[in-house]
Amino acid sequence: MERRSVYEWVRGKEWFNALQEEVKPKLKRITFGPSPPNLFVGEYGYPKVRAGPMLGLEEGIVDAPQELYGLNYSALIRNRAFLARGFNVSDVKLPKDELFWLAASQKRIDVEAEFTSVPKFDLSFSQYLQPMGPSGEVKKVRLASNPKVPGKIESLIEEKLKVSEALPEIMDFDYNYVQKLLSAGVLGKERKMVPTKWSITATDDMLAREILKEVKNNASINDYRIYSNNYLHNHFEILLLPGPWEFEQFESFENSSNVEHEYEAYWGRTKYAETEGGGYYAGRYGVVEALQKLGKQARAIVFREVSPEYVLPVGVWQVRESVRDAFTSQPFKTSSFDDAALELQRRLKQPWTEYLKKSRILTQKKLSDY
Repeated sequence: MERRSVYEWVRGKEWFNALQEEVKPKLKRITFGPSPPNLFVGEYGYPKVRAGPMLGLEEGIVDAPQELYGLNYSALIRNRAFLARGFNVSDVKLPKDELFWLAASQKRIDVEAEFTSVPKFDLSFSQYLQPMGPSGEVKKVRLASNPKVPGKIESLIEEKLKVSEALPEIMDFDYNYVQKLLSAGVLGKERKMVPTKWSITATDDMLAREILKEVKNNASINDYRIYSNNYLHNHFEILLLPGPWEFEQFESFENSSNVEHEYEAYWGRTKYAETEGGGYYAGRYGVVEALQKLGKQARAIVFREVSPEYVLPVGVWQVRESVRDAFTSQPFKTSSFDDAALELQRRLKQPWTEYLKKSRILTQKKLSDY
């Protein structure tokens, strides 16, 4: 569904009007509420961007993908509708002001925001970002509680290390916190904000490449494993095969023979995954993280099949979290490639031949396959 038709479809629904009536009384020119904590950085007009805090309009509103994962459409949209976004047009260079410390905080903070007018209720959806709720221009932002900044992060801020140099030091922190630090420009010499949309994919890519340094030193698995998951009308099958690291990901939609495909060899790739965009890097991150936990390396294939019921995109986070969650269940295991292929054909809706036409891994033959 195209962007315009998504908007028209949403606004024509009774639940949209009901949700609007529920949220509107919470929208005020001066708003006080707990921030997740996070700030949103837009991309339009870069290097002059819209940036500002996110404020929960009631208790229990969450923002981290790990917390959103598992919510159904209704609960997910309601949660996002109660998260107001303040913004101001500013240069991407972030001074050490309230927004800086809001972004650096690991724990939620109480925030008071004075808007130029009452924020407007709206809902927008993106294949890259989480759904967005009310928004408005802010005149002033005040932190009503102290930010909680880990000592290690404070040291990195003071040292002004390049992000590439600081990355190994922050790998143990929660994914969402790392992504927020990179987006807000808290780290680095120049401390420039990065549009949220860009920073999500950059974080997935950078963290995966850093983890792969360890994974590539591990022994290969010696069997074939299939992990499965279903979430928000997205069906995932993940195949691990013996051998040194390789990765490819398929995306297909039911009732369509078109299958998108991206691939990378052992040494990685130099071009952006145009056909799948951020979804490719989100899926790859989930697989690499799982291999690190297994203490193994493997060739890996992610099959993502999207059903027609997935009418509202909710962002690439659902790909990452779905892949991560798939690895928490017991896999189908076999010592035979043919058995694994037959099992996948049974589970997948797209004809197997469509995958074979594009796959770089499935058509390989190694000694271990015989």
